[in-house]
Amino acid sequence: MKKIIILFILLFPMLSLSQDLSNYLILSDIGAFKYRPKPTKRIYGNSGVLISAGHFYLDHDDVTYQTRYIQPEPLLGVEVQVTQHAGADSDRWLLHEVEDGYRSNDAERLGLLTKGVRVREINGNKFISLRGSGYSWTSNNVVVEISYTDMYGNKPEPLEIIQAYLHKFSSTIPPTLVLDRTHDEQWIKDEMERRLWLSDKWFVQLESDRSKLSSILKTIVDHMAVFLNYRDKYYGISAKDDGLALMGYLSAKNETGIRSKLTEYKNWWNVNKTGSINLP
Repeated sequence: MKKIIILFILLFPMLSLSQDLSNYLILSDIGAFKYRPKPTKRIYGNSGVLISAGHFYLDHDDVTYQTRYIQPEPLLGVEVQVTQHAGADSDRWLLHEVEDGYRSNDAERLGLLTKGVRVREINGNKFISLRGSGYSWTSNNVVVEISYTDMYGNKPEPLEIIQAYLHKFSSTIPPTLVLDRTHDEQWIKDEMERRLWLSDKWFVQLESDRSKLSSILKTIVDHMAVFLNYRDKYYGISAKDDGLALMGYLSAKNETGIRSKLTEYKNWWNVNKTGSINLP
């Protein structure tokens, strides 16, 4: 009897993990694509496809579930990441941050869509697509990212996998979403506002954790620098002097100076955010 109890205790975490994974991932072959269980995993904390967007994660726990499928002929590997968010304040930006992965960080095309990105639809479900690279959508507080590599564009798209995951996680991308010039302008303005919002969120975090003053101030200044770069590009206000001032405040750990600049930018933004911008 003791052996049975011990065996159950040892197996229970594995059964729990398997059940958890199956809630988010398809743990079987999908059409011609063979399921590869070895890379299947669950990742806690600051994880998933939104990290590069500067997603604020300290007000909730992100969990990312990841796996891979292989099509033998023609050979094609497809990775799936499903990231669950907790419905915190930061989730208001989920779709915006998904788009961030399809937009340029280069100075010349700052915030503009990568060539070839478009919105597509399957059975009423919209998703963002860049053929030869990947597909993304939100399903309430879940983000689904399907990625693959087809440099020459001569392989069939992994539509079976897209359809299977759209069935599991129906898209909540608004049916009105169109990636046009008007949307580009709104996305850029939203990104500027989000960077100021992120700066505020990190200052709140600083109030509860003064031991990380240097690293948190650096994060705040980084977000403010992005705001300044967008303002420079689309409102014609040079970021150079403000950037140097912020670097000086950061070097001196001058929290008051950084807070003052943030207040200045927020006040400016409240007056100017409804104005037109100079899209190329």
